[in-house]
Amino acid sequence: MRELPHPAAADLRLSEIMRAFADPVRLELVRRISVGGEDSCAATSDGISLHPSTISHHFRVLRETGVTRTRVDGRSRHVRLNPDLETRYPGLLDSVLTALSVEGPLADLA
Repeated sequence: MRELPHPAAADLRLSEIMRAFADPVRLELVRRISVGGEDSCAATSDGISLHPSTISHHFRVLRETGVTRTRVDGRSRHVRLNPDLETRYPGLLDSVLTALSVEGPLADLA
């Protein structure tokens, strides 16, 4: 198993993270990851009716901005929330997830 390249904790930038959170698909992916813990990208995105390459793009944006960490296991990719995000910006992820729970599910994705 190997991990893909990820930014170091010191390199995480709030403006880039907020840009990643600005898309409803990525917010839904983050919500699903927070509930399920580490899971395959396929299982995490199940039920989102977008082209697989579009889903891959969203996972890449989340990884490159430091929101998630991805490891490769054969042909599968497993994604989880990046613990460095909480270290760098305490409470940010909890605030986003709380807002998502108040707002409810994002309807346009299924």
